[in-house]
Amino acid sequence: MSTDKEHKFEIFSRRESQVRSYCNSFPTSFVKAKGSIMTDDQGREYIDFLAGCSSLNYGHNDPDMQAALIEHIQSDGVTHGLDMYTDTKARFLEAFEDIILKPRDMDHKVMMVGPTGTNAVEAAMKLARKVTGRRNIIAFTNGFHGMTLGALSCTGNAGKRAGAGGGPICGTSRMPFEGAFGDDVDTLKQIELMLDNPSSGIDAPAAFIVEPVQGEGGLNAASPEWLKGIADLAKKHGALLIVDDIQAGCGRTGTFFSTEGMGFQPDMITLAKSFSGMGLPFAALLVKPELDIWKPAEHNGTFRGNTHAFVTARVALEKFWKDDSFSKDVIRKGKRLKERLAEIAEHVPNAKLKGRGMMRGIDVGSGDLAGAICAACFKKGVIIETSGAHDEVVKILAPLTTPDTVLEKGLDILADAVAEQIATAKLAAE
Repeated sequence: MSTDKEHKFEIFSRRESQVRSYCNSFPTSFVKAKGSIMTDDQGREYIDFLAGCSSLNYGHNDPDMQAALIEHIQSDGVTHGLDMYTDTKARFLEAFEDIILKPRDMDHKVMMVGPTGTNAVEAAMKLARKVTGRRNIIAFTNGFHGMTLGALSCTGNAGKRAGAGGGPICGTSRMPFEGAFGDDVDTLKQIELMLDNPSSGIDAPAAFIVEPVQGEGGLNAASPEWLKGIADLAKKHGALLIVDDIQAGCGRTGTFFSTEGMGFQPDMITLAKSFSGMGLPFAALLVKPELDIWKPAEHNGTFRGNTHAFVTARVALEKFWKDDSFSKDVIRKGKRLKERLAEIAEHVPNAKLKGRGMMRGIDVGSGDLAGAICAACFKKGVIIETSGAHDEVVKILAPLTTPDTVLEKGLDILADAVAEQIATAKLAAE
Protein backbone atom coordinates (compact mmCIF):
# COMPACT_ATOMS: atom_id res chain seq x y z
CA MET A 1 0.00 0.00 0.00
CA SER A 2 1.42 3.40 -1.00
CA THR A 3 2.02 6.11 1.56
CA ASP A 4 0.50 9.60 1.28
CA LYS A 5 3.92 10.90 0.22
CA GLU A 6 4.25 8.29 -2.50
CA HIS A 7 0.74 9.03 -3.73
CA LYS A 8 1.48 12.78 -3.84
CA PHE A 9 4.52 12.27 -6.08
CA GLU A 10 3.00 9.48 -8.15
CA ILE A 11 2.07 11.82 -11.03
CA PHE A 12 5.73 12.78 -11.41
CA SER A 13 7.03 9.22 -11.53
CA ARG A 14 4.21 8.19 -13.85
CA ARG A 15 4.33 11.07 -16.30
CA GLU A 16 7.55 13.12 -16.00
CA SER A 17 10.81 12.00 -17.61
CA GLN A 18 13.35 10.42 -15.28
CA VAL A 19 15.87 13.02 -16.45
CA ARG A 20 14.62 15.19 -13.59
CA SER A 21 17.27 15.61 -10.89
CA TYR A 22 16.86 18.35 -8.27
CA CYS A 23 13.64 16.82 -7.00
CA ASN A 24 15.59 13.70 -6.06
CA SER A 25 17.64 15.78 -3.60
CA PHE A 26 14.71 17.86 -2.35
CA PRO A 27 11.76 15.42 -2.09
CA THR A 28 8.95 17.75 -1.16
CA SER A 29 6.36 19.78 -3.07
CA PHE A 30 6.97 23.52 -2.99
CA VAL A 31 3.98 25.85 -3.17
CA LYS A 32 5.32 29.30 -2.31
CA ALA A 33 8.53 31.33 -2.39
CA LYS A 34 9.43 34.82 -1.21
CA GLY A 35 12.81 36.44 -0.82
CA SER A 36 15.19 33.74 0.39
CA ILE A 37 12.50 31.38 1.72
CA MET A 38 10.66 28.53 0.00
CA THR A 39 7.60 26.90 1.57
CA ASP A 40 6.31 23.39 0.90
CA ASP A 41 2.76 22.04 0.95
CA GLN A 42 3.12 21.11 4.61
CA GLY A 43 3.88 24.70 5.54
CA ARG A 44 7.54 24.00 6.26
CA GLU A 45 9.94 26.79 5.35
CA TYR A 46 13.37 26.28 3.80
CA ILE A 47 16.23 28.76 3.46
CA ASP A 48 17.20 28.81 -0.20
CA PHE A 49 20.96 28.50 -0.69
CA LEU A 50 20.46 27.38 -4.31
CA ALA A 51 18.51 30.31 -5.80
CA GLY A 52 17.58 28.52 -8.98
CA CYS A 53 21.28 27.80 -9.55
CA SER A 54 21.95 31.56 -9.52
CA SER A 55 18.81 32.41 -11.50
CA LEU A 56 17.35 34.24 -8.50
CA ASN A 57 20.13 36.60 -7.44
CA TYR A 58 17.50 39.11 -6.31
CA GLY A 59 15.43 36.50 -4.47
CA HIS A 60 12.03 35.00 -5.14
CA ASN A 61 9.21 37.31 -6.22
CA ASP A 62 10.84 40.69 -5.72
CA PRO A 63 7.86 42.98 -5.03
CA ASP A 64 8.85 45.71 -7.49
CA MET A 65 9.48 43.31 -10.36
CA GLN A 66 6.32 41.44 -9.47
CA ALA A 67 4.21 44.60 -9.51
CA ALA A 68 5.66 45.77 -12.83
CA LEU A 69 5.01 42.40 -14.45
CA ILE A 70 1.44 42.24 -13.16
CA GLU A 71 0.79 45.76 -14.44
CA HIS A 72 2.21 44.83 -17.86
CA ILE A 73 0.03 41.71 -18.10
CA GLN A 74 -3.13 43.40 -16.86
CA SER A 75 -2.71 46.26 -19.33
CA ASP A 76 -2.53 43.76 -22.21
CA GLY A 77 1.15 44.43 -22.81
CA VAL A 78 2.75 42.41 -25.59
CA THR A 79 3.30 38.82 -24.50
CA HIS A 80 5.35 37.58 -27.43
CA GLY A 81 6.87 39.66 -30.19
CA LEU A 82 9.59 37.56 -31.84
CA ASP A 83 12.23 40.23 -32.47
CA MET A 84 9.79 42.99 -33.37
CA TYR A 85 10.19 46.43 -31.81
CA THR A 86 8.23 46.86 -28.59
CA ASP A 87 8.12 49.54 -25.93
CA THR A 88 9.22 47.02 -23.29
CA LYS A 89 12.30 46.02 -25.29
CA ALA A 90 13.21 49.66 -25.89
CA ARG A 91 12.92 50.53 -22.21
CA PHE A 92 15.04 47.52 -21.22
CA LEU A 93 17.76 48.32 -23.76
CA GLU A 94 17.84 51.97 -22.71
CA ALA A 95 18.21 50.97 -19.06
CA PHE A 96 20.92 48.42 -19.89
CA GLU A 97 22.80 50.97 -21.96
CA ASP A 98 22.60 53.75 -19.38
CA ILE A 99 23.04 51.72 -16.19
CA ILE A 100 25.40 48.92 -17.23
CA LEU A 101 27.20 49.58 -20.52
CA LYS A 102 28.02 53.30 -20.50
CA PRO A 103 29.44 53.46 -16.93
CA ARG A 104 31.76 50.55 -17.84
CA ASP A 105 32.83 52.13 -21.14
CA MET A 106 31.30 49.25 -23.09
CA ASP A 107 29.78 49.56 -26.55
CA HIS A 108 28.60 45.97 -26.96
CA LYS A 109 25.52 45.12 -29.00
CA VAL A 110 22.86 43.01 -27.29
CA MET A 111 21.94 39.91 -29.28
CA MET A 112 18.71 38.31 -28.17
CA VAL A 113 18.96 34.53 -28.29
CA GLY A 114 16.83 31.62 -27.13
CA PRO A 115 15.66 31.63 -23.53
CA THR A 116 18.48 29.81 -21.75
CA GLY A 117 22.23 30.03 -21.29
CA THR A 118 23.18 27.27 -23.70
CA ASN A 119 21.51 29.28 -26.49
CA ALA A 120 23.83 32.21 -25.78
CA VAL A 121 26.86 29.92 -25.85
CA GLU A 122 25.77 28.38 -29.15
CA ALA A 123 25.38 31.85 -30.67
CA ALA A 124 28.81 32.91 -29.40
CA MET A 125 30.49 29.84 -30.86
CA LYS A 126 28.77 30.28 -34.23
CA LEU A 127 29.64 33.96 -34.43
CA ALA A 128 33.28 33.39 -33.44
CA ARG A 129 33.63 30.85 -36.25
CA LYS A 130 31.86 33.13 -38.71
CA VAL A 131 34.06 36.13 -37.85
CA THR A 132 37.40 34.31 -37.85
CA GLY A 133 36.80 31.65 -40.45
CA ARG A 134 38.23 29.12 -37.99
CA ARG A 135 36.53 26.20 -36.26
CA ASN A 136 38.48 25.38 -33.10
CA ILE A 137 37.16 26.71 -29.78
CA ILE A 138 39.44 26.48 -26.75
CA ALA A 139 37.59 25.52 -23.58
CA PHE A 140 38.93 24.60 -20.16
CA THR A 141 39.05 21.67 -17.78
CA ASN A 142 36.05 21.53 -15.44
CA GLY A 143 34.17 24.05 -17.58
CA PHE A 144 30.41 23.91 -18.01
CA HIS A 145 28.73 25.84 -20.82
CA GLY A 146 25.45 24.08 -21.54
CA MET A 147 23.78 20.88 -22.69
CA THR A 148 23.05 21.40 -26.39
CA LEU A 149 25.62 19.75 -28.63
CA GLY A 150 27.72 22.80 -29.48
CA ALA A 151 27.85 24.07 -25.90
CA LEU A 152 28.32 20.51 -24.67
CA SER A 153 31.49 20.26 -26.73
CA CYS A 154 32.91 22.98 -24.46
CA THR A 155 31.66 21.25 -21.30
CA GLY A 156 34.12 19.00 -19.50
CA ASN A 157 31.90 16.88 -17.25
CA ALA A 158 31.90 13.26 -18.43
CA GLY A 159 28.39 12.57 -17.16
CA LYS A 160 26.94 15.54 -19.03
CA ARG A 161 28.83 14.62 -22.20
CA ALA A 162 27.56 11.02 -21.98
CA GLY A 163 24.06 12.40 -22.48
CA ALA A 164 24.93 12.92 -26.14
CA GLY A 165 24.55 9.16 -26.58
CA GLY A 166 27.79 8.64 -28.41
CA GLY A 167 27.13 11.31 -31.02
CA PRO A 168 29.91 13.62 -32.22
CA ILE A 169 31.00 16.26 -29.72
CA CYS A 170 33.77 18.03 -31.54
CA GLY A 171 35.31 21.30 -32.67
CA THR A 172 36.99 22.16 -29.39
CA SER A 173 40.36 21.78 -27.69
CA ARG A 174 40.65 21.43 -23.91
CA MET A 175 43.22 23.45 -21.98
CA PRO A 176 43.99 23.40 -18.23
CA PHE A 177 42.18 25.97 -16.09
CA GLU A 178 44.20 27.85 -13.51
CA GLY A 179 45.15 25.46 -10.71
CA ALA A 180 44.10 22.37 -12.67
CA PHE A 181 47.46 20.69 -11.90
CA GLY A 182 48.02 22.32 -8.52
CA ASP A 183 49.05 25.79 -7.49
CA ASP A 184 52.68 25.24 -8.48
CA VAL A 185 51.94 24.60 -12.16
CA ASP A 186 51.69 27.63 -14.46
CA THR A 187 48.88 26.57 -16.79
CA LEU A 188 48.94 29.92 -18.58
CA LYS A 189 52.52 29.24 -19.66
CA GLN A 190 51.55 25.73 -20.73
CA ILE A 191 48.77 27.08 -22.93
CA GLU A 192 51.08 29.68 -24.43
CA LEU A 193 53.67 27.01 -25.30
CA MET A 194 51.01 24.81 -26.91
CA LEU A 195 49.69 27.63 -29.07
CA ASP A 196 53.15 28.88 -30.05
CA ASN A 197 54.21 25.40 -31.18
CA PRO A 198 53.07 24.77 -34.80
CA SER A 199 53.43 21.04 -34.19
CA SER A 200 51.33 20.90 -31.00
CA GLY A 201 48.33 19.61 -32.90
CA ILE A 202 46.16 22.48 -31.68
CA ASP A 203 44.43 24.22 -34.58
CA ALA A 204 44.41 28.02 -34.60
CA PRO A 205 41.49 28.96 -32.37
CA ALA A 206 38.42 30.94 -33.34
CA ALA A 207 37.83 31.75 -29.67
CA PHE A 208 38.57 31.00 -26.05
CA ILE A 209 35.51 30.45 -23.85
CA VAL A 210 36.03 30.73 -20.10
CA GLU A 211 34.05 30.97 -16.87
CA PRO A 212 35.83 33.34 -14.46
CA VAL A 213 34.35 31.22 -11.66
CA GLN A 214 33.46 27.67 -12.66
CA GLY A 215 30.00 27.19 -11.24
CA GLU A 216 29.43 23.50 -11.93
CA GLY A 217 33.12 22.58 -12.07
CA GLY A 218 33.82 23.10 -8.37
CA LEU A 219 33.80 26.89 -7.82
CA ASN A 220 37.30 27.23 -9.21
CA ALA A 221 37.93 30.98 -9.29
CA ALA A 222 40.52 32.24 -11.78
CA SER A 223 42.77 35.09 -10.71
CA PRO A 224 42.60 38.45 -12.51
CA GLU A 225 46.18 37.88 -13.68
CA TRP A 226 45.36 34.52 -15.25
CA LEU A 227 42.23 35.84 -16.96
CA LYS A 228 44.14 38.85 -18.30
CA GLY A 229 46.75 36.40 -19.59
CA ILE A 230 44.07 34.43 -21.45
CA ALA A 231 42.73 37.67 -22.93
CA ASP A 232 46.22 38.57 -24.12
CA LEU A 233 46.77 35.12 -25.63
CA ALA A 234 43.48 35.34 -27.51
CA LYS A 235 44.50 38.67 -28.98
CA LYS A 236 47.98 37.42 -29.85
CA HIS A 237 46.60 34.47 -31.78
CA GLY A 238 43.78 36.30 -33.55
CA ALA A 239 41.08 34.60 -31.51
CA LEU A 240 38.06 36.08 -29.76
CA LEU A 241 37.49 35.98 -26.02
CA ILE A 242 34.09 34.73 -24.84
CA VAL A 243 33.42 35.22 -21.13
CA ASP A 244 30.66 32.94 -19.89
CA ASP A 245 29.02 35.00 -17.15
CA ILE A 246 25.80 33.02 -17.09
CA GLN A 247 26.23 31.87 -13.49
CA ALA A 248 28.92 34.26 -12.21
CA GLY A 249 27.38 37.44 -13.64
CA CYS A 250 24.56 39.77 -12.59
CA GLY A 251 26.30 40.56 -9.30
CA ARG A 252 27.11 37.06 -8.09
CA THR A 253 30.80 37.92 -7.56
CA GLY A 254 30.08 41.46 -6.34
CA THR A 255 30.15 43.37 -9.64
CA PHE A 256 27.65 43.09 -12.49
CA PHE A 257 30.21 41.35 -14.71
CA SER A 258 32.64 39.01 -13.00
CA THR A 259 35.70 40.38 -14.86
CA GLU A 260 35.25 44.07 -14.09
CA GLY A 261 38.48 45.92 -13.28
CA MET A 262 40.74 43.18 -14.63
CA GLY A 263 42.21 45.23 -17.47
CA PHE A 264 40.52 43.67 -20.48
CA GLN A 265 37.21 43.83 -22.34
CA PRO A 266 35.74 40.52 -23.56
CA ASP A 267 34.75 40.32 -27.21
CA MET A 268 31.57 38.52 -26.20
CA ILE A 269 29.78 37.90 -22.90
CA THR A 270 27.05 35.32 -22.44
CA LEU A 271 24.30 36.19 -19.96
CA ALA A 272 21.25 34.28 -18.71
CA LYS A 273 19.98 32.99 -15.34
CA SER A 274 19.49 36.18 -13.27
CA PHE A 275 19.52 38.48 -16.30
CA SER A 276 15.71 38.56 -16.23
CA GLY A 277 15.68 39.68 -12.61
CA MET A 278 13.18 37.17 -11.24
CA GLY A 279 13.83 33.82 -12.83
CA LEU A 280 11.99 34.27 -16.13
CA PRO A 281 13.73 32.62 -19.10
CA PHE A 282 15.97 35.22 -20.76
CA ALA A 283 19.42 34.96 -22.31
CA ALA A 284 21.52 37.28 -24.44
CA LEU A 285 24.92 37.57 -26.01
CA LEU A 286 26.85 40.82 -25.73
CA VAL A 287 28.96 41.40 -28.84
CA LYS A 288 31.47 44.11 -29.74
CA PRO A 289 29.95 46.12 -32.61
CA GLU A 290 32.63 45.25 -35.15
CA LEU A 291 31.87 41.55 -34.65
CA ASP A 292 28.14 41.91 -35.25
CA ILE A 293 28.28 40.62 -38.84
CA TRP A 294 25.12 38.53 -38.82
CA LYS A 295 22.72 38.72 -41.73
CA PRO A 296 19.06 39.16 -40.70
CA ALA A 297 17.65 35.92 -39.28
CA GLU A 298 20.98 34.12 -39.74
CA HIS A 299 20.67 33.12 -36.11
CA ASN A 300 17.23 33.24 -34.55
CA GLY A 301 14.73 31.42 -32.37
CA THR A 302 11.03 31.74 -31.68
CA PHE A 303 11.62 32.87 -28.10
CA ARG A 304 14.60 35.20 -28.67
CA GLY A 305 13.90 37.92 -26.16
CA ASN A 306 11.21 37.35 -23.54
CA THR A 307 8.89 40.35 -23.43
CA HIS A 308 7.86 39.68 -19.84
CA ALA A 309 11.52 39.37 -18.90
CA PHE A 310 12.26 42.76 -20.49
CA VAL A 311 9.93 44.24 -17.87
CA THR A 312 11.47 42.54 -14.84
CA ALA A 313 15.05 42.87 -16.11
CA ARG A 314 14.63 46.63 -16.47
CA VAL A 315 13.28 46.93 -12.94
CA ALA A 316 16.20 44.87 -11.61
CA LEU A 317 18.68 47.23 -13.26
CA GLU A 318 16.92 50.35 -12.04
CA LYS A 319 16.46 49.03 -8.51
CA PHE A 320 19.85 47.42 -7.85
CA TRP A 321 22.43 48.88 -10.24
CA LYS A 322 21.87 52.64 -10.57
CA ASP A 323 24.59 53.18 -7.95
CA ASP A 324 27.17 50.98 -6.21
CA SER A 325 25.31 50.43 -2.92
CA PHE A 326 24.01 46.98 -3.88
CA SER A 327 27.40 45.92 -5.20
CA LYS A 328 29.09 47.03 -1.99
CA ASP A 329 26.57 45.09 0.07
CA VAL A 330 27.15 41.92 -1.96
CA ILE A 331 30.90 42.29 -1.47
CA ARG A 332 30.34 42.75 2.28
CA LYS A 333 28.17 39.63 2.47
CA GLY A 334 30.71 37.72 0.40
CA LYS A 335 33.41 38.52 2.94
CA ARG A 336 31.19 37.39 5.79
CA LEU A 337 30.32 34.21 3.90
CA LYS A 338 34.03 33.49 3.44
CA GLU A 339 34.65 34.02 7.17
CA ARG A 340 31.88 31.65 8.20
CA LEU A 341 32.88 28.99 5.69
CA ALA A 342 36.48 29.20 6.92
CA GLU A 343 35.23 28.51 10.45
CA ILE A 344 33.16 25.55 9.27
CA ALA A 345 35.99 24.18 7.13
CA GLU A 346 38.26 23.94 10.17
CA HIS A 347 36.21 20.94 11.29
CA VAL A 348 36.66 19.05 8.01
CA PRO A 349 40.03 17.33 7.43
CA ASN A 350 41.88 18.86 4.45
CA ALA A 351 38.92 21.03 3.46
CA LYS A 352 39.45 23.92 1.05
CA LEU A 353 37.53 27.13 0.50
CA LYS A 354 36.39 27.72 -3.08
CA GLY A 355 34.87 30.56 -5.10
CA ARG A 356 34.56 34.32 -4.95
CA GLY A 357 32.01 36.88 -3.74
CA MET A 358 28.64 35.28 -3.03
CA MET A 359 29.60 32.25 -5.12
CA ARG A 360 31.41 30.16 -2.54
CA GLY A 361 31.69 26.71 -1.08
CA ILE A 362 33.79 24.16 0.77
CA ASP A 363 35.65 21.33 -0.92
CA VAL A 364 35.21 18.54 1.62
CA GLY A 365 37.25 16.07 -0.43
CA SER A 366 34.50 13.54 -1.08
CA GLY A 367 31.31 13.49 -3.09
CA ASP A 368 29.73 11.12 -0.58
CA LEU A 369 30.48 13.47 2.30
CA ALA A 370 29.34 16.56 0.42
CA GLY A 371 26.12 14.80 -0.59
CA ALA A 372 25.47 13.69 2.98
CA ILE A 373 26.03 17.24 4.25
CA CYS A 374 23.59 18.67 1.71
CA ALA A 375 21.00 16.00 2.54
CA ALA A 376 21.34 16.79 6.25
CA CYS A 377 20.93 20.49 5.49
CA PHE A 378 17.68 19.80 3.66
CA LYS A 379 16.31 17.85 6.61
CA LYS A 380 17.19 20.81 8.83
CA GLY A 381 15.62 23.39 6.48
CA VAL A 382 18.26 24.54 3.98
CA ILE A 383 18.26 23.90 0.23
CA ILE A 384 21.84 23.52 -0.96
CA GLU A 385 23.68 21.49 -3.62
CA THR A 386 27.09 20.08 -4.53
CA SER A 387 29.52 21.00 -7.28
CA GLY A 388 32.80 19.75 -8.73
CA ALA A 389 34.15 16.90 -10.81
CA HIS A 390 33.33 14.44 -8.02
CA ASP A 391 30.51 16.51 -6.42
CA GLU A 392 32.98 17.18 -3.63
CA VAL A 393 32.14 20.86 -3.07
CA VAL A 394 29.27 22.04 -0.87
CA LYS A 395 28.13 25.04 -2.88
CA ILE A 396 26.31 28.15 -1.64
CA LEU A 397 24.38 30.33 -4.08
CA ALA A 398 22.10 32.21 -1.71
CA PRO A 399 20.14 35.12 -3.20
CA LEU A 400 22.27 38.26 -3.05
CA THR A 401 19.41 39.98 -1.23
CA THR A 402 19.36 37.45 1.60
CA PRO A 403 19.03 39.32 4.94
CA ASP A 404 22.01 38.92 7.26
CA THR A 405 19.91 37.13 9.88
CA VAL A 406 18.68 34.56 7.35
CA LEU A 407 22.16 34.07 5.93
CA GLU A 408 23.59 33.47 9.40
CA LYS A 409 20.78 31.06 10.28
CA GLY A 410 21.40 29.07 7.13
CA LEU A 411 25.13 28.95 7.83
CA ASP A 412 24.42 27.81 11.39
CA ILE A 413 22.39 24.92 9.94
CA LEU A 414 25.23 24.13 7.53
CA ALA A 415 27.70 24.11 10.42
CA ASP A 416 25.46 21.70 12.37
CA ALA A 417 25.11 19.43 9.33
CA VAL A 418 28.87 19.37 8.79
CA ALA A 419 29.55 18.57 12.44
CA GLU A 420 26.93 15.82 12.37
CA GLN A 421 28.31 14.17 9.24
CA ILE A 422 31.95 14.44 10.35
CA ALA A 423 31.01 12.74 13.63
CA THR A 424 29.16 10.00 11.73
CA ALA A 425 32.16 9.46 9.46
CA LYS A 426 34.49 9.18 12.45
CA LEU A 427 32.27 6.58 14.12
CA ALA A 428 32.10 4.57 10.90
CA ALA A 429 35.89 4.60 10.65
CA GLU A 430 36.43 3.32 14.20
